[in-house]
Amino acid sequence: MTSRLPLTSPAWHAELHLGFVRIDERTVLRENRHFGPLRVQKALYPEGEAVCQVILLHPPSGIAGGDQLRISAEIGAGADAQLTTPGAGKWYRSGGPEAAQRLAFTVAERATLEWLPQETIVFDGARARMETRVQLAADSRYIGWDILCLGRAAAGERFENGRFDLFYRIDREEKPIWIERGGFSGHDAMLGSPAGWAGATVCGTLLAAFPQTPELLAACRKIAPNDQASHALTTLPGLLVARYLGDSSEAARLWFARLWEILRPACTGRPAVPPRIWNT
Repeated sequence: MTSRLPLTSPAWHAELHLGFVRIDERTVLRENRHFGPLRVQKALYPEGEAVCQVILLHPPSGIAGGDQLRISAEIGAGADAQLTTPGAGKWYRSGGPEAAQRLAFTVAERATLEWLPQETIVFDGARARMETRVQLAADSRYIGWDILCLGRAAAGERFENGRFDLFYRIDREEKPIWIERGGFSGHDAMLGSPAGWAGATVCGTLLAAFPQTPELLAACRKIAPNDQASHALTTLPGLLVARYLGDSSEAARLWFARLWEILRPACTGRPAVPPRIWNT
């Protein structure tokens, strides 16, 4: 079903709600409701009918001050969904108002969600907030990553003005297994501190929520970013965490993709098939 969400505000707001269900051996995009410049063109099946892939489109390609984006997805029992983006997200300089993106994912029993966006670039002078909340059932599975770039490195830009805040929470059976909250302003001392960003311009986090084994962690630790940036992997109860801290969004994304090639078969029982959109 595809429909439009009701008009709730004349402001530059955008909302997208997706609902996936399993019908026999096929995952179906049953709900696709949107308002404003957020779209999913069609459901894709590059590796067969069991996994439904969708590419989230934001036609303006960037988020300006005051913009508010809300994306939610419900993955029904036994369904398998993969969400990705066609290119880097951009947070533009703000004249004052804060922009925000809020993600809310619910993954039902025996279901799997893969959230594999391309990097996010925060322009100098941006005022931005990113929130991600994931609700998991007792035996559902989740793999997600985020790569954050401060400033436009190719243009020699640093994040010297503005504000960025983030919040990330994963619950399993309504109990938290991961809570991360952070925030900083331009020229914040933590951006240069060894206890913070250590002068780096790119950080990334990969989270894999499903039962882990020592062998899986050992296999992941054999892989390193190709730019030799600071990185680390560890496990918490039911959660694997990988961190990147360096200056190359490409190196971070390639490292996460190589980890995903190991994690996905362990998580879903299926080989890793990279989305074609990553090559365009």
